[in-house]
Amino acid sequence: MEISVVAGNITQQESPAIVVGMLQGVTDPAGALGEVDQALDGAITSLIEDGEIKGNRGELTLLHTLGKLPSKRVVVAGLGYSDSVSINTVRALAASVGRLLRSKGVTQFVSVVLGTGEGGMGESESAQAVVEGAELGLYRFDKHKTDQSSPQVGEITLIATDDSKIANIESGVNRGRIIADAVNLCRSMANEPPNFMTPTMMAENALDVATSTGIEIEVLDRPQMAELGMGALLGVAQGSDEPPKLIVLRYHGDPNNEENNLGIVGKGITFDSGGLDLKSAAGMLEMKSDMAGGASIIGAMKAIAQLKPKVNVIGIVPATENMPGGKAQRPSDVVKAMNGKTIEIGNTDAEGRLVLADGVAYARSLGITKIVDVATLTGAVVVALGNLASGIFGNDQNWIDTVIQSGESVGERLWQLPTFDEYKDQYKSDIADINNTGGRGAGATIGALIIGEFADGAQWAHLDIAGTNRTSSVDGFNPKGATGAPVRTLVALAESQSSE
Repeated sequence: MEISVVAGNITQQESPAIVVGMLQGVTDPAGALGEVDQALDGAITSLIEDGEIKGNRGELTLLHTLGKLPSKRVVVAGLGYSDSVSINTVRALAASVGRLLRSKGVTQFVSVVLGTGEGGMGESESAQAVVEGAELGLYRFDKHKTDQSSPQVGEITLIATDDSKIANIESGVNRGRIIADAVNLCRSMANEPPNFMTPTMMAENALDVATSTGIEIEVLDRPQMAELGMGALLGVAQGSDEPPKLIVLRYHGDPNNEENNLGIVGKGITFDSGGLDLKSAAGMLEMKSDMAGGASIIGAMKAIAQLKPKVNVIGIVPATENMPGGKAQRPSDVVKAMNGKTIEIGNTDAEGRLVLADGVAYARSLGITKIVDVATLTGAVVVALGNLASGIFGNDQNWIDTVIQSGESVGERLWQLPTFDEYKDQYKSDIADINNTGGRGAGATIGALIIGEFADGAQWAHLDIAGTNRTSSVDGFNPKGATGAPVRTLVALAESQSSE
């Protein structure tokens, strides 16, 4: 999508459509809205008086100009009350505007920078939100469809009221595009059918990111993982004919200060059948997205490399399938993780914590002292939180708070769940150091605590995105399918750790 910024008057733009915003409660249109209203001989004021336009958050009104303006259509986009306007409001609104116009066959439009001056947002923040909303809301995954004739918005122009504002708006546009592109990369990877997103193909996506951004990449194969003692990861992988990969991306944002580091680790199960503890047919339908955590790491690393925070970031993705092949690990097997800890397999479908055990242990072996792991780990977190928030767990409250605040700053909710020491009794094993399951109670907490066993002194947080990684219908700036969570949180977290 081409996005440009020009100085001018919205009423003078020749375009298939122009977009102006309206706050709830406005009775006398002013600014760009007022200028458009005047050009339309008071049509907007009349509709306000009749109660047809209220400015409610997300309300869209499409008017045809009938030759009174150079543009053919006007969209009046409702922002809601002034004190409730936020970056997320603008993102969702821009997404809705884009989808509305696309449904009318419009492929280009001109818009004011919605939300500027509201909710503490300047031109740059508002422009970023508009661009993110448009790019994220207009995303669709249709590469495998033979009919590619559906219209798509290919050009958006943002209007600056004067030349002095162009630089700030362009800065927001650039940042918005970087972040939206990273989120959409994550979405596309998680939306791919599993025969198009094997561990090898996931590594190829990471290589594309490394090549385009200049960050370092290393991909470890089975023999290298075996040499490192990654028995937990390799135990999961042994039931599949697809070779496992350990994907490592390195961004050196503060090369002279190795202690200023962050490790982000994502579960990369490219298809989860459950292993010998086989899932039901219905339970497998969305298991192509069981690598969404790993995809979020690759997407976040792409944005981090472009935004250049002064912090060293390592992204790690243990990638494999979990299949019931003839060599698959069995319930009651014992495997040894990279840090030497032994794990009894209570259930082969609790595989995410196994691959993350070695992923987190590998991060520690590299000297990483602050770690966040991301996984579609448990159905239990969906029962607890639904799809409105990801669960967060950890071993250091300050670090947990930092991650939560990073999510809040970009509109991604994280809700902390308990990690009381008493829960650890649930996953004790009679024959190994720990079991990989702990019964039905507190399932999300048990899964998190098992991963935490491998943090070995680092500040560690675990994000369970099982409820937030996909949506079954259009929701704000999220189309049906993969959401790209929590790419934006991870990027904000990296920036929060920047030493500048």
